[in-house]
Amino acid sequence: MNVKQRTIKEAVSVSGTGLHTGEFVTLTFNPAPEKHGYKFRRVDLPGQPIIEADCDNVTDTSRGTTLTQNGASVSTVEHVLAAMVGLEIDNVLIDVSGPEMPIMDGSSIKFIDAIEAVGYTEQDADREYYHIPYNIHYTEPDRKVEMVAMPLDGDYRFTCMVDYNSAVLGSQHATISAISEFKKEIASSRTFCFLHELEMLLKHDLIKGGDLNNAIVVVDKDVDEDELAHLAKLFNRKDISVAPQGILNNIELRHQNEPARHKLLDMIGDLALVGVPLKGHIMAARPGHAANVAFAKKIKTLIKKERSRKHVKVYDPNMKPVYDTVQIMNILPHRPPLLLIDKILELSKTHVVGLKAVTMNEPFFVGHFPGAPVMPGVLQIEAMAQTGGILVLNTVPDPENWLTLFLKIENARFKDKVLPGDTLIFRCDLIAPIRRGIAQMKGIGMVGEKIVVEAELMAQIVKYK
Repeated sequence: MNVKQRTIKEAVSVSGTGLHTGEFVTLTFNPAPEKHGYKFRRVDLPGQPIIEADCDNVTDTSRGTTLTQNGASVSTVEHVLAAMVGLEIDNVLIDVSGPEMPIMDGSSIKFIDAIEAVGYTEQDADREYYHIPYNIHYTEPDRKVEMVAMPLDGDYRFTCMVDYNSAVLGSQHATISAISEFKKEIASSRTFCFLHELEMLLKHDLIKGGDLNNAIVVVDKDVDEDELAHLAKLFNRKDISVAPQGILNNIELRHQNEPARHKLLDMIGDLALVGVPLKGHIMAARPGHAANVAFAKKIKTLIKKERSRKHVKVYDPNMKPVYDTVQIMNILPHRPPLLLIDKILELSKTHVVGLKAVTMNEPFFVGHFPGAPVMPGVLQIEAMAQTGGILVLNTVPDPENWLTLFLKIENARFKDKVLPGDTLIFRCDLIAPIRRGIAQMKGIGMVGEKIVVEAELMAQIVKYK
């Protein structure tokens, strides 16, 4: 049974202070339609620009993950995105009233609580997972970062190891065997920093919203009473001391290995930027935001390559056609020599496959490179458009009374020559639903398994009889 996509039942808001900017920010999680994914909307800016949660939009990973698109940015998005993945929510529009997510308590649990208060709604579309097909590796030898995504039947598993060469933290491991464990095992794990980092950040005014309630501070050096008193004053505390676990005594650990669990949380949030839910086992040693995002980009690149190959299907030119040449002429107004499609091999509501047998007696070979005959690229696009025209005209009951007119051609690429004797097969897929007779299509032309031409087309059907 296919798992359905889901969104939230109704809008819900949380508010808090941004860790780095110190600005008070309100987040509002809104229901979103199928295939929407995760998007942020800067409601405080003119035009309320949208920023997609996509690894290609990452512009900074120095103190959290920052996304930039349409002239706007949002930072520290990883805890929010981890909550969405952990709750297995597919579609949500997140309004944000400032440049940074509120840090809350330094974990994802407050976002989880808010979403669970309103609940979820199942949608009609199936959730489309990407199953890791084989081991995908990423390394940064200088920082001793190692990451691997491995095939796994049936779930999304994580294993994380951190080792900061610290006597306090030592080497820590965290793991979940299924994403359903996220809320209980990972969501409440808070961010952490070392005392020397905290002092540097304070000195350069880089944590304007910092508070000892939203981070674990690891004491990695000897500190005297004067330094502790100074920190207490900065954070409006009566006093601060070092707890037996080697952390400031502002908070108690929720888990013995809370830092490792938080690194796992960050990794889940950053890998949400791949753009599709994953199935596989992710193992990482010493991960960080930069490595997480680089790994996400590597996985996304693989997905794009595989999806582009899915349409490279070898069709049997001798298969029984949906329409032969005569039937095509009953639909299209074109006639030889400008009828450039011989058969329609497949036809559905969202795609069409057409065939053109390229022979030496084509009239265009008379004057187009007579000594080295090559099918003109413009006629390849025309044949692709005629194939797409069959798809669009299939939406009206009397196609013989309609014309298909070009509105736009974009991203046309010619990747190889088409020669006499080739069988050219075109496939056009709708990019968006047909509205008011306007269709947007992605088209490719193939000779065997090789793509020789591709383009994005926009066309409109108009009645002429």
